[in-house]
Amino acid sequence: MSNNGKPTALQTDSEIAATMFESFLTPEEDKVEEAVAETEEAVEEVLEEELEAPETLEEDVEDEEEFDEEDELDEEQTDVEEEALQPQTFTVKVDGQEVEVTQDELINGYSRQQDYTRKTQELSQQRKTIEQQQAELAQRDAIYSQLLPKMEAQLKGELANEPDWNALYEDDPVGYVREKQLWDEKKEKLSAVSAEQQRLQQEALVKQQQQIQQFVEYGNQKLLEIIPEWQNPEVAAKEKAAISEYAMRELEYTPEEIQQVYDYRALLGLRNAWLNSKTVEATKKKPTQKALSLF
Repeated sequence: MSNNGKPTALQTDSEIAATMFESFLTPEEDKVEEAVAETEEAVEEVLEEELEAPETLEEDVEDEEEFDEEDELDEEQTDVEEEALQPQTFTVKVDGQEVEVTQDELINGYSRQQDYTRKTQELSQQRKTIEQQQAELAQRDAIYSQLLPKMEAQLKGELANEPDWNALYEDDPVGYVREKQLWDEKKEKLSAVSAEQQRLQQEALVKQQQQIQQFVEYGNQKLLEIIPEWQNPEVAAKEKAAISEYAMRELEYTPEEIQQVYDYRALLGLRNAWLNSKTVEATKKKPTQKALSLF
C-alpha cells in the first residue's frame, strides 16, 4: 500500500516512486524512534538511580560512621587494655628525692623491709640474750673470784697438819679408812679450786689484753686526728723513734717501760715534751743580739 492508501496497481509512477522513497526513509525513522525510546529509558533509569542515590549515600555514611565509631571504641578499649597492662606507679621519697616505683616494687620493698625488721629484731633479741648471759657469767666469775680464795685458804688450813697414817692404821683401821677418804676429798677440792682460780686469771688476762688492744686501736685513730702528719708511716716512725730516745735519755724511761706505753694521751704528753725540748735547743743555738745603747 502507498502512503495514500491506494493499491499499488492503481498508483501512478510518481506515487510508486514516492512510496519507494518513503520505504527507504521509514526504517531510519523507526530506528531514530527506537533510539530515542532507548535514550529516554536510560535517562529514566539514571534519574531513578540518582533519586535512590541519597539513600545509598546516607546508608554508606551511616556505615562509615558506625565503622568509625567501632574503630574509636576499639581504640579506646585497646588504650584501656594497654593502661590496665601498664603497672601502677607510686611516688615515694628516697634520700629526700621523689622516685617513681611500681606496685610490685613497693610490695617487694615492703616485704624486704618487714624481713629486715624481723631479722633486726631477732638479732637484737639474740644480742640481749648474749649480753644477759655474759652478765650472768661475769657475776658468777665475780662471786668465784671472791669465794675461791676463801675456800682455798680454808682447805689449806685443814690440810696443813697431815695425820700419821701408819699409826692411825695400826690404832684404828676403820677410822683410818674414813679419815683417809675425807683427806683425799679435801685435796681434790683444793686442786679444783686452784684450777678454777687459774682459769679465771687466764680469762681476766685475755679480756684485759683485748681491752688494751681496743684502746690501742682507738688511740691510733685519735693520734692520726690530732697529728695528721703521722698519716705518713715514715714520718710517724721517725718521730716515735725520736720520742723514745728522748724519753729514755731525758726522762729515764727504760725500754720495757717505753714498750708498755699504750695510752695515746701519755704518748701525746711525751711528744709535747720532745717538741718543747727541740724548741729550747734551737733557741740556745741562736746567737744573742746585742742590746742597743744610747751611749
